[in-house]
Amino acid sequence: MALPANPGRAVAAASAFDQRRKKAAGPFAWPVEVVQGGAMRWAILTSLLIGIPVTMPVAAQTVPTASSSDAPICTDRPTKSNFACTVPKGFFQVEMDVFNWASTRRDGGRTDVLLFTNPTLKYGLGEATDIQINWAPLASSRTRTAAGISQTATSVGDVTLRLKQRLTAPAGAFQLALLPFVKLPTASAAIGNRRMEGGIAVPINLSAPGGWTITLGPQLDILADADGRGHHAGLTGLVNIARQFGAFTLYNEVWTSQNFDPAGPVRQYSYDVSLAWLANPVLQFDIGANVGLNRNTPDLQLYTGISARF
Repeated sequence: MALPANPGRAVAAASAFDQRRKKAAGPFAWPVEVVQGGAMRWAILTSLLIGIPVTMPVAAQTVPTASSSDAPICTDRPTKSNFACTVPKGFFQVEMDVFNWASTRRDGGRTDVLLFTNPTLKYGLGEATDIQINWAPLASSRTRTAAGISQTATSVGDVTLRLKQRLTAPAGAFQLALLPFVKLPTASAAIGNRRMEGGIAVPINLSAPGGWTITLGPQLDILADADGRGHHAGLTGLVNIARQFGAFTLYNEVWTSQNFDPAGPVRQYSYDVSLAWLANPVLQFDIGANVGLNRNTPDLQLYTGISARF
């Protein structure tokens, strides 16, 4: 299946850990006071450690899409979509699964995949640029055949490097970015495909009145051939509609991956739903489910996660 610009939200059908991942963005508005510069970072860090909320000015009743340090955290999760927002210059942001499980049943057999933590660490390089690294420190795949034979594989995951360049103003109803990425084959052959892959995504966000946000995710993938002899193209697309309700945002998404392998195309489709809670302007929790809509897609994926900016 296609490699994701958003690592971790999808699991490949052929290889339980040939990931795609990820992720749309955070939640909403929080009325507040402004703290500037380094003092802001220390206040945020203290807030995360002792649980005292740090307040910041934001527009009310809006799914977060802004990239400024005085706006609520904007993330590339919980769904498979990416947002066009970038991490503010000089700030760090971590977005990670706490629990991620996917299950596929085929021909009387079953494969279950568990990702442990699966963090993405981001750093704001400039006013409209951030750099990102995703790596699952531990992945486990358990396969049981129709005859009852079980096999378990455990390994570190692949590393995905991403660079996001926002092309629009830090705040606004329309947001657009370019997101090139490359996957480094650090996972074992039992978990990954041991081949370098990459591509480029184009996150597009459109905020509408009433707390609605529409996200589109066209993406070109460069994927390894199934026989390991070369590479071929793939396409990924999605439509995500989000609605804010107070401190919560509900996401509904339809996703597809079109893998044009010379050995035969692999087409995947899923319906994804998730809920995010903005605990304070720099801390988000989420939970979600991805439901496969055809045989090439994992039947069900469940996850919960956390994101923080500091």
